[in-house]
Amino acid sequence: MRTQCLHQTTALTPVRAVEFFQGTLDSTKEIESARVFDTTLRDGEQSPGTSFSYDDKRQIAAILDEMGTHVIEAGFPVNSDAEFEAVRDIAESTSATTCGLARVVDEDIEAALDSGVEMVHTFVSTSDVQIEDSMHATREDVLQRAVESVERIVEAGATCMFSPMDATRTDEAFLIEVIDAVTEAGTDWINIPDTTGVATPRRYYDLIDKVTDHTDAYIDVHTHDDFGLATANALAGIEAGADQAQVSVNSIGERAGNAAYEEFVMAVESLYQGDTGIDTTRISELSAIVEGKSGMDVPGNKPVVGENAFSHESGIHAAGVIENSDTFEPGVMTPEMIGAERRLVLGKHTGTHSVRERLVERGFDPTDEQVRAVTRRVKDFGAEKRDVTVADLERFAEEEGVEREREEVRV
Repeated sequence: MRTQCLHQTTALTPVRAVEFFQGTLDSTKEIESARVFDTTLRDGEQSPGTSFSYDDKRQIAAILDEMGTHVIEAGFPVNSDAEFEAVRDIAESTSATTCGLARVVDEDIEAALDSGVEMVHTFVSTSDVQIEDSMHATREDVLQRAVESVERIVEAGATCMFSPMDATRTDEAFLIEVIDAVTEAGTDWINIPDTTGVATPRRYYDLIDKVTDHTDAYIDVHTHDDFGLATANALAGIEAGADQAQVSVNSIGERAGNAAYEEFVMAVESLYQGDTGIDTTRISELSAIVEGKSGMDVPGNKPVVGENAFSHESGIHAAGVIENSDTFEPGVMTPEMIGAERRLVLGKHTGTHSVRERLVERGFDPTDEQVRAVTRRVKDFGAEKRDVTVADLERFAEEEGVEREREEVRV
């Protein structure tokens, strides 16, 4: 049973981080490997205003599959005929494990099973506030529905994942009771959702550590970003013994979103020197496609995939990066690893090293005095909150009389 649900996929073009730098944080033995469960097409699509078309889902799923993503949660099959068809087609066309979401409701579970997914992810609220004010049910109802749903999925021969929704706000004794019951019913996976993003890394670590003592099922973590802690909490869960994290590309999802696919993967690969099996060189491509299809812009300062992630304007930083990129970048994560490029940005904080580098790139042969003159003009122009383009730089150089290098005469 476990061999089936722990199907591995191999990265097409593995690009490993360099050895971690010695220093105060040079111990990287907490995580050796982690599996990646992508929920961009399900929880990610629940971002307000986001709706993926059939073709959008197929395109995103294909890239996730090619990158080596272990599980793709393709959607909520019972939601509509179109959703059912998209989930079914993704299940048929990908080699990754495809997952369909289902409430602890017979109709949901049958729709998921009929769609042909290898994994059915069934869930029910376990916190009192959701049981009473959302479900209008009792703890006894929840426990019974959870067990019956897990038994139905297991009986059908599909891999079962069970989620006690709002686990981090659930009475601990009841949470453990539910976990014990679904373990006895035969679930393959137990997912511990931080549904409203209230966990902190240490508390979430302790919770996952306790859950592992009460089940022999594999553990999956699902964290939300309401306090900006989603990726940190997901990593804490893996440190505590979880096998897999649910993530979404660009962190899209309900409210403030989920743990970010790109952040989680690169943290495991680079900071922990662990293995995800993901082809990281396509992360930038994947991020850009999801950005376009979701209609949710990626902020410039977004970790890993934001436009500024590998950009430098400050004179001190740019000068250091020109000499050795490890000076003012993590070193264990490079733009090449995610399929991106480094940028030296011209603006108010630009220094002479960066200006000289860009002038030489454009074929100019400036003197030291000319570099200083052009740099002053770049700073003044940038101080007016205007973008300094390559065309602006060339104009400044020409107005300062900077000569271009003579091209070699070819006979």
